[in-house]
Amino acid sequence: MASESSLMENLQDHHLEGEGQHRNPSEVKMSQIVLPCHANNCRELSIGQLLKWMDCTACLSAERHAGCPCVTASVDDIYFEHTIGVGQVVNIKAKVNRAFNSSMEVGIEVSCEDLHSGRHWRVCQAFATFVARRTGTNKVQLKQVVPCTHREQVEHSLAAERRRMRLIHHDIMQDLLNNKTFQRSISEGGIVYVPGAESRDELAAVSTERTRVESVELVLPPHANHQVNTFGGQIMAWMENVANIAASRLCNAHPTLRTIDMFYFRGPSQVGDRLILKAIVNNTFKNSMEVGVCAEAYQGEEPLRHINSAFMTFEVLDENGRPRPLPPIKPEPQEGRRRYQEALARKKIRLDRKYIISCKQTEVPLSVPWDPSNQVYLSYNNVSALKMLAAKNSWVLSSKKNLVSLYTVEESQSLCFRVESEVDVPAHRAFTLVSDLSRRHEWDQHYTLCELLIRVNEDDCIYRVVTPSVGEGGKVQDFILLASRRLPCERIHMLLPYNQSPYLPTRLQRSSTGVRWSVLGSSFMRCQKVSRRFLTIIRLVQEYCHTSPLTSQASRPVSTQHSVHVAST
Repeated sequence: MASESSLMENLQDHHLEGEGQHRNPSEVKMSQIVLPCHANNCRELSIGQLLKWMDCTACLSAERHAGCPCVTASVDDIYFEHTIGVGQVVNIKAKVNRAFNSSMEVGIEVSCEDLHSGRHWRVCQAFATFVARRTGTNKVQLKQVVPCTHREQVEHSLAAERRRMRLIHHDIMQDLLNNKTFQRSISEGGIVYVPGAESRDELAAVSTERTRVESVELVLPPHANHQVNTFGGQIMAWMENVANIAASRLCNAHPTLRTIDMFYFRGPSQVGDRLILKAIVNNTFKNSMEVGVCAEAYQGEEPLRHINSAFMTFEVLDENGRPRPLPPIKPEPQEGRRRYQEALARKKIRLDRKYIISCKQTEVPLSVPWDPSNQVYLSYNNVSALKMLAAKNSWVLSSKKNLVSLYTVEESQSLCFRVESEVDVPAHRAFTLVSDLSRRHEWDQHYTLCELLIRVNEDDCIYRVVTPSVGEGGKVQDFILLASRRLPCERIHMLLPYNQSPYLPTRLQRSSTGVRWSVLGSSFMRCQKVSRRFLTIIRLVQEYCHTSPLTSQASRPVSTQHSVHVAST
């Protein structure tokens, strides 16, 4: 989710039209020079201080769009790519990507600038959700964001996909923990402690009790925002501080924070609260460790209120800047074992999300193993690939015959085709035929069979597709397609299935031909009612040379990415 820098780089590389003339009205920028008071013992900007600046910038952007006070509800995964030194400048830009009913997604980009060399580089990217607070008895209804450029349209569509991931994140975690295969992998790969029978690795394990940290903070007026609530960025900074101490106790060195998993603010805190912050190392993974942090608040004799929980991944770097191996940990019998297992589950989810989402389109892996825990990330990748394909605007007309025009775009690792043709088909029938993949064979002779295998949800289905051989006497081509269907960001647009080949680790993945082909494909339909009769159909094809892990050594298929636009003329 927050690890999407490659997608944004792709967008910038496309030189999308209108970027120079347009500025999002909700955009807010902040620039800060890093002083010694902002730095840690390594003379690098404290991540806690950076989180405070990021939260402040994002909040101002949200309030500019909402026109009323806003509070931080959640922050998606943050991957810190580089550190920032004293004397360098931090540039933060935030803008609202999409507004829902009373909440909105704010995209945050952080870069660093060296004033001496003039060099700039990306530090991290984050997506935060803010909720508008009602004033009086009026119900908050946010105005919708109107995307004006191709890049804003991409971000607007992907914001809905990220919202899907947030809403089911907890369910994915619970399903994975209850998965028997995952539990078996933990039992086989985990450390089993038998009193008096410890192995050498078990004897070297560090007890998690050694890493436990507890600290209390009194919330004073300087810690509060303009709404007299404890500043969300301040809470995050305090949490990062105790997490850093816990990580340091494990490795007896100064750790470097690499990622912060998605987290939610469960309740508000006010001036006068006492905030109790607890941190402990949950698990170690060869070169990294996960630290869990909990923030609770109270006033007087009232019971503790759970404010926030977060999970941070640290590394310890050697003198060459490479991650250093870490000792295993020995968790406590009950709660410690639960945290140990949940850390393994979070690692799997984090790696799935990063592996699928963060790839550039030319690096998208074919036949990604599919299971319910990564389904939402595969669908996200489907929609992002569709939007990237639709955003290309450097088409060159190669040929034109009758009512058919062929355009091409040649890139470093792919060749894109765009075919436009006018057809005499009613718009409603075109929508029906193209949106239902099981009816593809009615109008597309290249689909001889389309069988529904798994209906994941209302918008995502997995199909088995069989197409005829491209040559005489050859074998038929056999595909597994994940089709993702989404509503558009504009009423005149209709987003139809985008297809990608997942790998089903079951009997469904075996092909009768001995070769299973892989495909990246999409269908996108747009209709502006201008003519009652004719439609312009636009078909986009993007080809890469890939070797699927499921194909034989002698077979090297070309993966093809298709998109269909249907628009009235």
